[in-house]
Amino acid sequence: MVRVFLKKDVPNVGKAGEIKSVADGFAANFLVPRQLVIVVTAQNEVELQKRYEANKKKVVVSDVKSSQLADRISDAELVIKKKLHDDGKLYGAVSQQEVVDGLKNFGISIAKNQVVFEKSIKSKGVFSATIKLSSKLQPKITIKVTAEIGA
Repeated sequence: MVRVFLKKDVPNVGKAGEIKSVADGFAANFLVPRQLVIVVTAQNEVELQKRYEANKKKVVVSDVKSSQLADRISDAELVIKKKLHDDGKLYGAVSQQEVVDGLKNFGISIAKNQVVFEKSIKSKGVFSATIKLSSKLQPKITIKVTAEIGA
């Protein structure tokens, strides 16, 4: 076994900034050639330990900010006005970009690939969508689709 400092997240091993023990062959044949890790030696152990401690503090701060953002997203009710056919169906489905733009009005900035619909929204009513902030933090937002006045 060899101790390594993870420069990037590695599935089934750990997250960036952690010091982990892995098999010699796995480190030599996979992790080191792909520049995913730094092998911990007696010379660099103190420096890597400092980087690990600094990274731990950043992760805690990031988790707090993400949970506050998740609370704000959960509390928000987004109202989207769309043109409707006579039968109550939308002319076009609600897009991820419309959700992103609507959240900007609440002071929440996310990327459109973080918006996940359970099914596409093609009629008026109340729906929900998931906002993927991280693998653990996925708050739901309520989306209310109404008729555009004058349509």
